Amino acid sequence: MRILLVEDDERLATRLKKGLEVKGFAVDHVTNGIKAVTRISLYRSEYDSIVLDLMLPGKDGFDVCTEIRALGVKTPVIILTAIHDVEDKVRALDAGADDYLVKPFSIEELCARIRALTRRPENSLPVVVKAGPIEMHASTKKVYCDGKEIELTLKEFSLLEYLMRHPNQVLNREQIMDHIWGFDFNSFSNVVDVHIKNLRRKLNYSKGRPLIETVWGFGYRFNDSV
Repeated sequence: MRILLVEDDERLATRLKKGLEVKGFAVDHVTNGIKAVTRISLYRSEYDSIVLDLMLPGKDGFDVCTEIRALGVKTPVIILTAIHDVEDKVRALDAGADDYLVKPFSIEELCARIRALTRRPENSLPVVVKAGPIEMHASTKKVYCDGKEIELTLKEFSLLEYLMRHPNQVLNREQIMDHIWGFDFNSFSNVVDVHIKNLRRKLNYSKGRPLIETVWGFGYRFNDSV
């Protein structure tokens, strides 16, 4: 799952980014409202959730919410705020935010709220994903192949989840890397190929067509018709 973090406090942003990544999220970070609106408008389909501070340079969180909703962006938005004033919370929700957290807060609560928002029906992110012989439980990070539990790392889980949520679609390495590892990762790395190899080995599925197919010259495809 990929998150856009909009926070100008570098220390807090570093802590949040690290905490979210430990929990298995891919996190991109921008530091002001103008960059946030630009990033969201260009890559609206790339993010599963937006974590947005209210007090930002350039454009504040209220304006960011208003502008991206006017653009038709439906990505869930969680507001981070040090403000306890009820009127500001109402204003943020009316501007298009889906939830808010008052600082200080725990990374566990933030993760729980992200999971709760992305489970909503309108976001088409079901808790249990089934494709072919694979059953994936997003909340517990458990994966079963033909009923047998498979032990995966967080990155392997995220990669398999991304493939399964786009069944029978060819995803190129750049798409996969951006969604799982973020924009700042080395684009020349073979990390995608290594993780695909590890997934195939762990799933060890040999009945019929491969679960994860290589489309030479393009990328990879999860085949749910096996």
